[in-house]
Amino acid sequence: MAKLSDSKKSDLKTRRKAPLATPSDLSAEATTDIGAALNGILADVFALYLKTKNFHWHMSGPHFRDYHLLLDEQGDQLYAMTDPLAERIRKVGGTTLRSIGHISRLQRISDNDADYVDPLDMLAELREDNKLLAERLREAHNVTDEHRDIASSSLLENWIDETERRTWFLFESSRVQRQA
Repeated sequence: MAKLSDSKKSDLKTRRKAPLATPSDLSAEATTDIGAALNGILADVFALYLKTKNFHWHMSGPHFRDYHLLLDEQGDQLYAMTDPLAERIRKVGGTTLRSIGHISRLQRISDNDADYVDPLDMLAELREDNKLLAERLREAHNVTDEHRDIASSSLLENWIDETERRTWFLFESSRVQRQA
């Protein structure tokens, strides 16, 4: 293997320390605001994804199959949001989440580490978490609209619709039918 010259080594060290500065027509303030809003959403989505999978893995009872499949589908939908969110943050010139610890510092969706959760309580908790996520998505949409970031706003609009659908399905799946 060829040895690197001192100037080549110095150049490589300089490049390693260079900031991630993705070019954007958005202002520095817009990049900061949008990055913060979307990173908060990303942290919430990871937290909700893991909670949804936790409940999926620990589901039990007479409606096991239906609930298990519903939560698997919803987990897939949440996970599918993560890469486009992170890439959008990078496209506007921001940096994104770097670790589980970073997620835990930013997440606003509460964890549930209980040994047992009743299936209907699982659905109710996820329903409320999805309602909270929809609210947070709307808040982020206000930020992206303020800075005229149409692409981020468009993504958020689709995710609001998906989140409302998850909320609706969780609501309908957990309704107790009245006896006639």
